[in-house]
Amino acid sequence: MRFLRIALAVASLVATTAFASPADPKDGAEFVTLASPQPTKTVGKKVEVIEFFMYHCPACNALEPHLADWVKKQGDNIVFRRVHFPVSGPTDPEAHLHLTLEAMGKSEEMNPKVFRAFHVERLRLNKDDAILDWVPKQGIDKAKFMEYWNSFGVLTKLKGAEQVMRNYKIDGAPSLVIDGRFLTSPAAIGGANPGLTNATVYPAVQQTLDALVARAQKEKAGAAAPAAAKPVAKPAGK
Repeated sequence: MRFLRIALAVASLVATTAFASPADPKDGAEFVTLASPQPTKTVGKKVEVIEFFMYHCPACNALEPHLADWVKKQGDNIVFRRVHFPVSGPTDPEAHLHLTLEAMGKSEEMNPKVFRAFHVERLRLNKDDAILDWVPKQGIDKAKFMEYWNSFGVLTKLKGAEQVMRNYKIDGAPSLVIDGRFLTSPAAIGGANPGLTNATVYPAVQQTLDALVARAQKEKAGAAAPAAAKPVAKPAGK
């Protein structure tokens, strides 16, 4: 699996690197604008941010604490959600685990434990049997877990996960989409800013996300302003 890839041409990165800056990200460098924007699950001024990730991905594990910190700082500015890359297709065990935890309302609580299981404890939670053996050891009622694991909602999302990837043009993880339009990743940001190191690329990711969220909010406000300022027509003769 090519962990730190993003769907943009290397040529476009080279052409725009001289003007790149995580604090002032450029289209074609730190991010790309999707040709077909996707619908978002937000209302008002909030901006949707989606992380496309994989539990077994080392780059996703490295990004996790920095992303969690960024989400906390953004607070009510954003609606944050995660989509697990269906590595082995419509029955992928890791994606199945994530969707089940999400349906149970335990995703944010359990994600650090799953990452730790993979990357610190070296457990291979990439098969159904291994997952179903591990879950009860984390204090989750197995019968309740199985109820969600086999639910229509979870299985439907699992089967549709590959189409979601195609809709957003995602071909690697971690990748992030802001407001259904702007696609970025640590790979894109690092590629556009060659001076970044492993220690500095993740703060740069936070800067890029800050800028893209601010841009999306500004555009939302601009789109709403004309409608709000439109005068009410007076009846004729008044």
